[in-house]
Amino acid sequence: MNAEQSRLKDSSWKKWGPYVSDRQWGTVREDYSANGDAWSFTTHDMARSRTYRWGEEAIAGICDRQQLLCFGLALWNKKDPIIKERYFGLSNPEGNHGEDVKELYYYLDSTPTHSYMKMLYKYPQHAFPYEWLVNENKHRTRQDPEFELIDTGIFNKDEYFDVFTEYAKNDQDDILIKITIHNRADTDAALNVMPTLWFRNTWSWGYKDDKPSMAANAQNRIQISHKDLEPMWLHTEGDCSLLFCENETNTNRFYHYDSGNKFYKDGINDHVVHGAESVNPRKTGTKAAVNYDITIGAKQSVTLRLRLSPDANYSFEDFDSIFKTRIIEADEFYADVVSPTQNPDRSLIQRQAFAGMLWNKQFYYSDIRHWLSGDPGQPKPPEQRKNARNSKWMHLNTRDIISMPDKWEYPWFAAWDLAFHCLPLARVDMAFAKNQLILLTRDWYMHPNGQLPAYEWDFSDGNPPVHAMVVWSVYKTDKEANDGKGDLYFLERIFHKLMLNFTWWVNRKDAQGNNVFEGGFLGLDNIGVFDRNTQLPMGQHLEQADGTSWMAMYSLNLLRIATELAEKDKAYADIASKFFEHFIYIVGAISNLGENNEGLWDDEDGFFYDQLRFPDNGSVKMKVRSIVGLIPLFATEVLNESDITDSPIFRDRMKWFSDNRPDLASLVSRWNERSADGKHLISLLRGFRMKSILKYMLDEKEFLSDYGIRSLSKYHLENPYHVDVNGMSFGIKYTPAESDSGLFGGNSNWRGPIWMPINYLIIDSLHKFYEYYGDGFKVECPTGSGNYMNLKDVSNELYRRVSKLFLRDENGKRPVFGDYEKLQTDPNFKDYILFYEFFDGDNGRGAGASHQTGWTGLIANCLYIS
Repeated sequence: MNAEQSRLKDSSWKKWGPYVSDRQWGTVREDYSANGDAWSFTTHDMARSRTYRWGEEAIAGICDRQQLLCFGLALWNKKDPIIKERYFGLSNPEGNHGEDVKELYYYLDSTPTHSYMKMLYKYPQHAFPYEWLVNENKHRTRQDPEFELIDTGIFNKDEYFDVFTEYAKNDQDDILIKITIHNRADTDAALNVMPTLWFRNTWSWGYKDDKPSMAANAQNRIQISHKDLEPMWLHTEGDCSLLFCENETNTNRFYHYDSGNKFYKDGINDHVVHGAESVNPRKTGTKAAVNYDITIGAKQSVTLRLRLSPDANYSFEDFDSIFKTRIIEADEFYADVVSPTQNPDRSLIQRQAFAGMLWNKQFYYSDIRHWLSGDPGQPKPPEQRKNARNSKWMHLNTRDIISMPDKWEYPWFAAWDLAFHCLPLARVDMAFAKNQLILLTRDWYMHPNGQLPAYEWDFSDGNPPVHAMVVWSVYKTDKEANDGKGDLYFLERIFHKLMLNFTWWVNRKDAQGNNVFEGGFLGLDNIGVFDRNTQLPMGQHLEQADGTSWMAMYSLNLLRIATELAEKDKAYADIASKFFEHFIYIVGAISNLGENNEGLWDDEDGFFYDQLRFPDNGSVKMKVRSIVGLIPLFATEVLNESDITDSPIFRDRMKWFSDNRPDLASLVSRWNERSADGKHLISLLRGFRMKSILKYMLDEKEFLSDYGIRSLSKYHLENPYHVDVNGMSFGIKYTPAESDSGLFGGNSNWRGPIWMPINYLIIDSLHKFYEYYGDGFKVECPTGSGNYMNLKDVSNELYRRVSKLFLRDENGKRPVFGDYEKLQTDPNFKDYILFYEFFDGDNGRGAGASHQTGWTGLIANCLYIS
């Protein structure tokens, strides 16, 4: 066991971490408007002057797990109108493809206890082009690409700073901070570097009178006093000055009255940029910056050292040796984690993927009851807020460290994103992965009706029910790592909550009670001809191939967990039988059972489609070839012979269906036929339907891209799909990356691109099929090539293609970087990876959120195999 693995056994090593958001402005939590316009209530421009209620943001930020004390980086290049203390980006209405951060920063390394962390921020030496970025994107349409920071040419002449921020812990509370600034230009350049400390404001809301404090001490030390933290000091080194203000709203700026506090949240900004008398000359406050006013020589670097410590008398004598030790320990930890390949590029990508996963943790604080009703120390919110967004989630009260999809674009948890995060997280921190899965099923998250909260913009939305699938996968990984001893307490504890959630789906998302589901958003908002989450005007509803398939998969996931639990407690065999029965009926419903042939399978095309159901019970299939027709592949599970023979109740129920409902039994693949090595396959798809779907999926003119599976078939580029409903015409056309439709608003992006979690689930399902069928079952891959592969080889081929998104090609270029030559070839750019939300289905270019090492962090798992 190496040093970091030992530290993982002591949770106190995680007391401090990168738990500060990349963006708090524009979030629902900070929106106290009457109309729910979060993006306008607190903008980027307001953020430097308005105190937040629920959380904090920073560049390279860290804090304690209750976010009482925060530390982050601020910079000023002598030319910007404001200091750079938060990332800039477009709000949702400003971007031609929705919200988007307009900065270049990279999460480069982190151990799971955050004993060592490293990130990079690229800061231009010329004035940051705030207005240009806003105006240019405003003028662009949805048919145009986004205008990014690198498109301005501001990095072309290397007139920028590379600012590396590193943290190393001496112990649980003793944190060493190293900031190394490289001047990449050919001329000297001046810069203010301002490491900043502040308290999250807990005193302005009318609940507590106690207010923490910071004060300058001898030798440029900052003394930190907070009743819920032990006394601490920030030790500085070198020539600097200390600037103090209060983390309180500038009432003069927003409300035109003087609250009596001269030193507002923006006081340091106004003093440094404008010379204003806006910092406290007594050198006390609740926000403080260490101001290094430096000049860095051409092509030179400067390193600044600080230490946040409970030791008032610390010196810097052992600083470098501690850093060196923690870096060596991080290397030792990842030597046991990353792929044991000889390809260093593969290892580099994996390690940065894990780093992004770990940096994207965030302190998430939300109390819906208080948020809706307001705080006693603040003006009463508008009356309309009583029925505002999420008002049906009055029980939700969170104060936890949660893995975020992207701390700038999505700085709030999302239920199905979080599940996917746990797959790579389990490889580096099993305890954290299991705790994250348990978290959303706790009483203060899960709705009393059994629904899991979807995401902050609408907790009531429906995300795909993938939780059980990931729970089982994480349990298996843990079991394999512990010589076959599984954590049954974890499995059983979460299983009971998942059964409640399954019942919610059955009761709320099956309008006709016919086992055909209408999930709503499901993360596929822009994959159909109209918004799949809206109520249609004439009472129609959309019966979804994906919603129904997700539920078939959910049934099998719970069946599989029940059979595992039944090994120790035979009462669970009854539960396994129940979920097998539910699965059978869902299969019957989706598979055209009955005289009216109204399931979601289309015999003519050999594909699954959504179906529009009318009030008179008529229907029409929406013949869009999209990933909704591939998701039936996921409803697949492999059982051992003992899972059946050792559970008489389950075994007898399976036999009953075989004897009494052969019409249903014949639809389910091979469940009553044992393979040569004693396996049973329970799948929504029998072999001929699976082959029909795979024929489309593996066709390079349809779904198969050089970089994975597209979310919409390229067939629809030349053959757009149209349908008329009540005199209105709807249509859909393949677009390889960003959507060209404004129908759904915001960042609508699911009309063709490659999407990592769906590719991962496809690959995982093919492995399950191979586990049963073995080498003898082959399909053509690619379709029309004459090359036949078994399903394991097909899955590895998909792994290989997905991995190509990030790996250098034969020309030394990474498809993820697109046509940006600077990113492809410059030694100070080319090995820093961004993990995008989705990827162009034709060329692999990254698009959408740029730090989505939430679900795109799944690439770390893919690189083990490809």
